[in-house]
Amino acid sequence: MTFLNKLYIVFLSALLGFMFLNPSNSFAQLDSSTVRDLLEERDDEIKDLLGPKGTEYTQEQRDRLKDIINGIIDYRTMAKQALQVTFDTLSTEQRTEFVDLFSTIIRDQSLNKLDIYRADVKYEQINVEDSSATVITLAQLEKVRTPVSYEMKFDGYNNKWVVIDMIIDDVSTAGSYQRQFQNIIRKKGYSSLLETLRKRAAK
Repeated sequence: MTFLNKLYIVFLSALLGFMFLNPSNSFAQLDSSTVRDLLEERDDEIKDLLGPKGTEYTQEQRDRLKDIINGIIDYRTMAKQALQVTFDTLSTEQRTEFVDLFSTIIRDQSLNKLDIYRADVKYEQINVEDSSATVITLAQLEKVRTPVSYEMKFDGYNNKWVVIDMIIDDVSTAGSYQRQFQNIIRKKGYSSLLETLRKRAAK
């Protein structure tokens, strides 16, 4: 056995040992408990910052709320799904602008109805398959119950789970944007959609 072969075996053994002994590696995170812990931690952070009903918020608190609410959303995946084949025709700069506009609009809209984040959440089912997960919950605010599901994927590059779609009362967030955007593109073209998003994001 050559010296390089021996060196490779030593390196491989060390790497495998690290992966099995280090609890923070990605394999240890591909399970339902990690997904639930992530969503519950996010939910608790939001509730702590919201405070009691009627609380007034500073701009700094509102910005912090937007960061927590939207911090686990994969905007690029949702934007690509909304644009469909049009996304593949865009340059890198155009894609970056579209994703930035898309994320700005979603982040701003997330603060329109803050009371919904005060709901009690019951986790009905969490299914994890490879690097994908589906989370089914039931949110109850006062006497109103609303089914909320999350489609998630494991982002290996950033070593974390991210949300790629939210289905609220059987309505897909990604699907809704896809229908809206495709309708505008069919009737007026992508440039018209982009101008519309620029105006909405500037408000």
